[in-house]
Amino acid sequence: MTKHFLSALLCASLILTGCTMQRQQEQVSMDYPRAEWDRAGVILMHTPGQELFDGVIHPSAGLFEHYFDVDKAAEEHCTYIRLLEANGIRVYTVTGILNEVSMDTLRMLADQELTYDINAMPDADKADAEAYRQEILSQMSRADLIRCILLRPAVRLLPADNNTGVEAEYVHEPLMNLYFTRDQSITTPRGHIICRMNSPQRAAETAIIDLCYRHLGLTPVLRIEGNGRLEGGDYIPAGTVAFIGCGMRTNEEGIRQIMDADAFGHDTIVVVRDHKRWQMQMHLDTHFNIIDRDLCTMVSSRLNAKPGEPEFNTCDIYAREPGTKPYSLLQKDLPFVDYMRGRGFEIIPIDQEDEMHYANNYLTIAPRHIMAVAGQSKAYQQRLADAGVTVEWIPLESLIDGYGAAHCMTQVLKRTSNP
Repeated sequence: MTKHFLSALLCASLILTGCTMQRQQEQVSMDYPRAEWDRAGVILMHTPGQELFDGVIHPSAGLFEHYFDVDKAAEEHCTYIRLLEANGIRVYTVTGILNEVSMDTLRMLADQELTYDINAMPDADKADAEAYRQEILSQMSRADLIRCILLRPAVRLLPADNNTGVEAEYVHEPLMNLYFTRDQSITTPRGHIICRMNSPQRAAETAIIDLCYRHLGLTPVLRIEGNGRLEGGDYIPAGTVAFIGCGMRTNEEGIRQIMDADAFGHDTIVVVRDHKRWQMQMHLDTHFNIIDRDLCTMVSSRLNAKPGEPEFNTCDIYAREPGTKPYSLLQKDLPFVDYMRGRGFEIIPIDQEDEMHYANNYLTIAPRHIMAVAGQSKAYQQRLADAGVTVEWIPLESLIDGYGAAHCMTQVLKRTSNP
C-alpha cells in the first residue's frame, strides 16, 4: 500500500468511528433547506476510494476532465470533511452508512451489482453457476459486499479444458462519480427527490443514495422516472424561489415531474435555460451560485453575453399562489442577468482563469460564508472580501479533475434559517 492510501484509510476510519455511535442512537430530524444561504447543519458526502481507479485510467470515459491521483483525492476529501465539521456541521458518509445497514440489506444491494455472465456456458452448467454466485454472496464479509456495490464487478464465465473446467474474464462498472453527492438527489423544502441521471455510467448511484436516506429515517418524496432527467447540480434553493437549470443534464420532463408532484416547495420556479451545453458548465452551479439573499456569483462569459450568443442565459418564470398548485407560466425567455438584478442581487463576476479552477463551485454554509477551491486569483479574492464574504479555501487540486468541486461533493440535508 502507498503512504497516501494508508493515510486516506486512516482518515476515513477516524471519521466513521467518530460518528457511528451517535448515528446508531438517533435518526436525523430534518429542517429541510429553503435557501442556499441558510446555515448548513447536516451534509451527506462520499469519500472516494478504489472505485475511482477505473475512471482515472480513461478520464473521458469516466466523465472526468484529467487523470488524478486516487489516494491524494481521498486525502483532500477527508480534509474537506474535517473543515466542515470544524464549522459544527454533521457529515454523514455513504461508506459510513453502508457499514451500519443490516447485512441482509447490504447483501440484497450487492446481489444486484455482482454479475456472472453465463451466456457462453453450457445450459447444463448455468443453474450451478447462479447457485455458486449466491453461495459466494452469502459468505462475503461486510467490506467485500461494499466493494461489490462500489465496483459493480461482472465475471464472464467461459468453458475451459483445465483443472476447474472454467475460465473467467473480469470487468468492473464502478461508481467512480459517486463522490459528487450533489447530483443523485435534490433536497427541497418538501424533502428529498431521487434524480434520474443523464449519463448511463451514473444511473446506479441513485439506489445507494436512496438507501442512505432510508437508513437515516428519511423517505424520498419523489423519484424522477421515464424520460425525465434531473441532476442535483442544476438546483439552487432561494427562499420562496427555486432556480433550476435546464440544459445538458436536466430536461423539461424532469422539471415538469417535480412541479406536477408539488415537490419543489417554492412558490416561484425559475427555469434557467442553458443554450451552450458545454461540459465545463454542465450544471447551473458551474456558472451561477448564491452566497446570500442579495449576493451571487456568475462566470463572466455568462454575465457579459449578448442576446443570441450561446452563453446568454434566458429564464422562464413559473409561479403559484403561496401553498397552492399547480404552477402557471408567467414569463418566458427573460434575460437571466436582468432577472437577477431585478430581484436586487449584486453579481460578483468570475473571470475565465478562476472559472476554469472551479471558483464558482463553492458551498455556502451560512450567509456570506463559503467553502471554496483554493488557488483563485487575487482579484477574485478581493471581490469576495469587498462584499464581506468569509471564505475558507480548501485544497482540492486532485478532486476537481473529476469535473466538480466543493458544491458538487455535498448534498446538504439540513439548513437552519436565520432570524
